[in-house]
Order: sequence, then structure tokens, then C-alpha cells
Amino acid sequence: MDYLPILAPDLEFIFLKRTDAPHRLSSAANAREVVVHAAANSPATMWWLPRVAPLEDVQLFHATFNIMPAGLTMPCVTTVHDIMWLTNPEWCKARFSRPLEGRFYRHGINRALRSAAAITTVSDASRQELLRWKPELAGRVHAALLGVTGEHRPVGNAAEHLAGLGLEPGKRIVLTVGQYVPYKNHEGALRVFAEACGNREDTCFVFVQRLSRNAEDLRALAGSLGIAERVHFLEAVDDASLVALYAAADCLLHPSFCEGFGLPLLEAMACGCPVVASDHSAMPEVLGGAGLLAPVHDTAAMAEALRRVLDEPGLAETLRSAGLARAATFSWERFAVQNLAVYRSVLGC
Repeated sequence: MDYLPILAPDLEFIFLKRTDAPHRLSSAANAREVVVHAAANSPATMWWLPRVAPLEDVQLFHATFNIMPAGLTMPCVTTVHDIMWLTNPEWCKARFSRPLEGRFYRHGINRALRSAAAITTVSDASRQELLRWKPELAGRVHAALLGVTGEHRPVGNAAEHLAGLGLEPGKRIVLTVGQYVPYKNHEGALRVFAEACGNREDTCFVFVQRLSRNAEDLRALAGSLGIAERVHFLEAVDDASLVALYAAADCLLHPSFCEGFGLPLLEAMACGCPVVASDHSAMPEVLGGAGLLAPVHDTAAMAEALRRVLDEPGLAETLRSAGLARAATFSWERFAVQNLAVYRSVLGC
């Protein structure tokens, strides 16, 4: 968060943060923080944000969480990460009732598309998807690409972390990272692994995901595919362990149906992990030729790509080197610069 205030010393910034935020968001002199006792995507935020946050002197509000709150009297920039709730609601995870949550997100996203002074999104692929959905957004929608932290890098001390996660030393690792929601296609990932590695007793499959109440369906599928003993589900790991997993893995498998950006792809590349992903939405853009792509619904093609990474050391090394170079082109400073340009355009300064 320090990049924005440092890049714009002529502006004052107020950062709204959750009650459980572990540390300060910014140490800059022209930034202050306000704790808000409401989640970003909540009824309070959607309809009563001016009542729960001190916005009286704010001249521009940036809603970073897909929806545009109601009742804002100042210009608003809204980050719409993706429009799956509009185009493919069946891909989205509902915390409560999918029809109810679908109405919530459609309301907040459509208000943003209709009324926000500017729309930002996190990849050019998502920008193009928004323009296909509503061509009249031309001139109001801008891409600000996500970055990766310096903590994501190749590390050599992975064994200790892996042992602490209950993973057997010496095994090759295929890794999938992401919350367990339909668009992540974790069922498809299991099928790809089973086809590519069904007879490879030296290779295990590791999920790092936030498991839902339906996670037993995944375990049952792994059992029916005959790979249950080699599949590990990790609900949450700390940052150091995740970096160690990326660095130790032989491949990140990411067969999503859709991604607004696909941050695990970038994190994996930054840690020197080869990537196999779907050739859809933002994934080709993020990989930039530094990973292997396959059609999301073609299990055989994706399994063949995974086998190539596991069986061809020269290819794996090429992908590692290309991935490191590609990841180095993404930074949070650039993300801040791109957002700041939108702010200044809206403010007219």
C-alpha cells in the first residue's frame, strides 16, 4: 500500500481495513487508516458504506472489491476483477444461497458498470471481456495488472516446510493452488493428474485450498480414480510454506475455466515452478509464453502437457527460466502507477 502514497505525495489517502488486519497498511505520512466493522462484500458495504466509514471529505472513492457501494456522493472507481456472476454464475461459490448471492453481485457489479466514473480490472483479458459484455464501456475501463512480492522466489530450504505439512520427502509434486470453487475446476485437475500420473507412484498431488463443505466430493472422486493415497488436501498454509511448495513442486497445474488474473500462475513462476494451465481468459496473458497451455475441457491434452513437464527435464528447465523472467515483469509498483493514472484522470489533475 505504500506505493500509492509515495508516488502521489500531493494526495491524501484513507485506507479502509478490516478489524482483523494484522498490521498497518501504509507507513506513509500522507496516508491514514480507518477500521471498518463490515466485510468488503456485505450488505453494510453495499448499501450503507457512508454510514459505516468516514467519507465526508473524500473526493474519490476506490471500491476494490467488484461491487460499487450505494450512496456515494463522490466519483467512484470500481475494480471489477471478473464478471462471472453475470456470465457464468454456476462457476461461482455461494456462501449462502447462490440465487440470493447472485442477485447481490449482479446488483453491485451492474451499478459499477452503469455509474462508476471509471472501471479498473486486473488483466487486459478481463478488460476485453467487459467490453464484449458492454461495448459502451469503451473509454471507462482500464487494466491495472497485479504484481508479485519479493517473498515469492526460488528457495532451497523446502524440505523442512514440506515435512511440516505432512508430505513425504523424495516425492515429486504436482501442485494446485486456489479456493475450492467451481470455476477453479479442481475436479478437472484430479482427472488430469489421474490420466497423466496414475501409474507414477513417485508423484503426489497437493491441493492448497480453502475447503468447503463439499470437499468430500473431491476426496470421493480421488478414490474412484484410484489416486486417493497420493492426493493431499491442505486447507491453509503460511506464506513461507506456500513459497516452499511452489519452489519444490515439479509443476503447477491450473485448469481453471476462467480467471480475472490468476495470481497462483505468477507466484509459481516467481518461485521457479513450471506451469500448465488452461488456454482461456487471462491465463495466456499472465504466462506470456512461459508456460504450457491446453484447452480447459480437453483432459487428454492437459495431461499430455503435464507429462511433458514431468518427463522432459530440458523443457522443465526452459519453463523455469522463462517463468522467472516473465514474473520479473510484474510488480505492485506498476499496479499502483496504473491505478494512480486512473485516479488523476477522474480527478482531472
